[in-house]
Amino acid sequence: MTGISSDKVVVTCSLTGVLTNPKQHPVPVSVSEMAASAKEAYDAGASIMHVHYRNQTDGMGHMPTWDPDVVEAVDNAIREACPGVIINMTTGTIGKDQSGPIACIRRSKPEIAACNAGSLNYLKTTSKGTWAWAPMLFENRVEKVDELIKVMNETGTRPEFECFDVGIVRCVGMYKDVGMFDGDPEYNLVMGVASGMPADPDLLPLLKKYMKPGSNWQTTVIGRQEIWPVHQRTAELGGNLRTGVEDTFYLPNGEKTSGNGELIEALVKIAEDAGRVIATPEEARKMVL
Repeated sequence: MTGISSDKVVVTCSLTGVLTNPKQHPVPVSVSEMAASAKEAYDAGASIMHVHYRNQTDGMGHMPTWDPDVVEAVDNAIREACPGVIINMTTGTIGKDQSGPIACIRRSKPEIAACNAGSLNYLKTTSKGTWAWAPMLFENRVEKVDELIKVMNETGTRPEFECFDVGIVRCVGMYKDVGMFDGDPEYNLVMGVASGMPADPDLLPLLKKYMKPGSNWQTTVIGRQEIWPVHQRTAELGGNLRTGVEDTFYLPNGEKTSGNGELIEALVKIAEDAGRVIATPEEARKMVL
């Protein structure tokens, strides 16, 4: 981080997400679509691409994959389209088995990979008073976190700790205290999941209190119009920024986005209005790696 001005902000694009149907929403699926969408986001100011990977079989693009060949092809295409870009690989699995993401990390060796830092009852209700889906546990026990960190250490991949609630933020500090990882933690505050932290800008100063001093942090904000004040407050408080069609389909004016490029353009404007300067890929590497 030496020599990088504190007004610099790193922008991440969340390219596609897990299960969103490409027949209904503008999410990239194929290798070429992923690279083209990443290039739009990169040209708009994103230095990091948070990447989920989709099944490449015809008609199955709404489903995820842990095929290392697909992962390597997508990451290589993104790197070719976006010189100096930083790959941030997804790793989330519902249960204990992490063999899929582990194989993909070892194959592609991303600079960053998500590390879901604690368990969460993953819930949502409908306006009719029913569950939107069957209640499930997003299980991330300490052993699971530790297993993933050890693999990242093998590949030189930096863990980004995904925090869905205040207690998970505090857990990251404890992981550091007991020596589960070296260096300062990278916090990603995930806000807007119905059973996790709400998309509330007033939470951010409180959350900062419970992070290790001097750590990098960003917000991932899921929703519609309510997300943009959180992005604004994040920029004002010195955090890094992320958006993309994994997190929202809606621009600040309420219109539906055509894709990742428009969303990153909107996020860059928010950052600049807050007096922040967008980090180049080279600067981003010095700040977060």
